[in-house]
Amino acid sequence: MSQNVITSTKLTNLTPAHSGKVRDLYDLGDELLIVSTDRISAFDVVLPNGIPDKGKVLTGLSTFWFNYTGSVADNHLITTEVEDYPDALQPDAELLKGRSMLVRKADRVDVECVVRGYLAGSGWSSYQKTGEICGQKLPDGLRESDRLPELLFTPTTKAEQGEHDEPISIDEMRNEVGSELTDQLIDASFALFRAASQHAENAGIILCDTKFEFGQHDGKLIVIDEVFTPDSSRFWPADLYEPGKPQQSFDKQFVRDYLSEIGWNKEPPAPELPEDVISKTSEKYREAYRLIVGEEL
Repeated sequence: MSQNVITSTKLTNLTPAHSGKVRDLYDLGDELLIVSTDRISAFDVVLPNGIPDKGKVLTGLSTFWFNYTGSVADNHLITTEVEDYPDALQPDAELLKGRSMLVRKADRVDVECVVRGYLAGSGWSSYQKTGEICGQKLPDGLRESDRLPELLFTPTTKAEQGEHDEPISIDEMRNEVGSELTDQLIDASFALFRAASQHAENAGIILCDTKFEFGQHDGKLIVIDEVFTPDSSRFWPADLYEPGKPQQSFDKQFVRDYLSEIGWNKEPPAPELPEDVISKTSEKYREAYRLIVGEEL
């Protein structure tokens, strides 16, 4: 395993226009360069340790899925081939290889589009309290991790860094972005989820839920940011699936579990992670890539 962990970037000729929890964005005029670092966040706080190869997994999986679902919904990807990047980026080719994407710039739709196929996470918590998720009534008697009778679209606000995304109803979303755009976003989100679910199922993975970000480019709706990665999706190993309890997952669950065990209050600064948690988390990310793409990272 590569131990060269990248937690920040500063390119020879450019400085980041924006740094998120994981990605650094460089503004190239009509295009953006998105660099996925190995930073990891939990409970909306960036942790001091990076996870080896995490940024490469996120980039590799997003690239795979953007290409796989390109006929379902257009997206912002131009290329990940560093030799095709603008000249100003070539001095940093070694850093950028495998962890960056050149993309079209778009006007972001300020709603996160969440699709749920199974009852888990905050959806399960909401169902236990109210029998609903985001105002949508569900049948009685469902268990944790049960497959939902039909896909649910449960949007959230798009919060700034350090703040929490808040669930909103579809009616509230219509008021926020308009009824026509809301319908387009729901249709695109469901179509993408169904396409990815089929491939994941063939790879022995259950796609439990995911979140999308969309933007508008030249008047057309496109998928932006990342898509179907362990950071944006809950993936479960199909052979271990057992409804009625939480499932093992291909993501940062080791990190969340450790932080919960030590009683961290979920406020900055976050504690250091032990080596075994870092190693296990890196293995999970790489395993998700191997199963979905069909090759080693």
